Amino acid sequence: MRAQGTAWRQELWGSPLRAAFTLALLALFGWAALHGFDWAVRQAVFRPDAEACRAVAHGACWGVVAEKWRPMLFGRYPYEDQWRPAVAVTLLSATTLLSAWPRSWRWWLLPLWIATLALALLLMHGGLFGLEVVPTSRWGGLPLTIGLAVVGLALAFPLALLLALGRRSQWPVLRTLSATYIELVRGVPLISVLFMASFLLPLLWPAGWRPDVLLRVLAGLVLFVAAYFAEIIRGGLQAVPRGQTEVAMALGFGRWPVQRDIVLPQALRLVVPALTNSVVGTLKDTSLVTVVGLFELTGALGLALGGDPTWRPFYLEGYLFIAAVYWVLCFGLSRYSAWLERRLATP
Repeated sequence: MRAQGTAWRQELWGSPLRAAFTLALLALFGWAALHGFDWAVRQAVFRPDAEACRAVAHGACWGVVAEKWRPMLFGRYPYEDQWRPAVAVTLLSATTLLSAWPRSWRWWLLPLWIATLALALLLMHGGLFGLEVVPTSRWGGLPLTIGLAVVGLALAFPLALLLALGRRSQWPVLRTLSATYIELVRGVPLISVLFMASFLLPLLWPAGWRPDVLLRVLAGLVLFVAAYFAEIIRGGLQAVPRGQTEVAMALGFGRWPVQRDIVLPQALRLVVPALTNSVVGTLKDTSLVTVVGLFELTGALGLALGGDPTWRPFYLEGYLFIAAVYWVLCFGLSRYSAWLERRLATP
């Protein structure tokens, strides 16, 4: 600790030029913090009063969040039934948190996920137990963001695992097909995949058969994320010493038991930071579904304020609220990654 503190002092104050830059940066940060606090807190309006917001020239209008938080978080979902997406996203979040605990990595986790997804789908769509049917075109906001991210990642990971193993296969055909798929998908942006899934694929299907746009977008997201996950996992597989595989097979282990019990646990442990980085990117990339007519968090903000001239001038505060929601989710993922990396570190 003492050596680290000495290094910091040397870096910040080791010469007159460095000391001058440090003082300038401290002054700049202090000025920004002072003015930011003045705008965001001291002169801000927190009550849902549009007239009071217009009367304040140099303060934030957090009243727009107090007034519009429900359409921001739930989009066009029927107002009286918004408890349903709230319960659904709570169930998904609770199951995700439980799955993040290594002690819960047991056989019952898969049935729990199946039950959670089925219950969340029932709550969101309705049609049973007296719940009114709500089409997917009216889903939006935070439940759509969480749902696309959680379900998309859960489906993409097994596919990515198969692709990574296929690219390292000894069968030339399987290796070529896996590599072709990965390089083809990684060579195009996600937005083009979403456009193809939403607009191009329906033109190729038989007349009268048109799967829901949410299913098409989810399929495109899964196929796209799986290609990136596959390359990350392949990097972890290559980092495991080949000698371990050779020794295990010399001792009588089969090829699949070696991969399952020896290679994959080490490979996945090595790529936890890279996988988390890709997960965070996928969570943020769900905002791109707005371009195909699905209104997640950022799209729901446009719906909430775009049609209301009273609150339309306060987009900045609305975007800051949405950014804060994304920051909480992404920061939580990054901290979990650091904790899991330490827990799984080889002694």
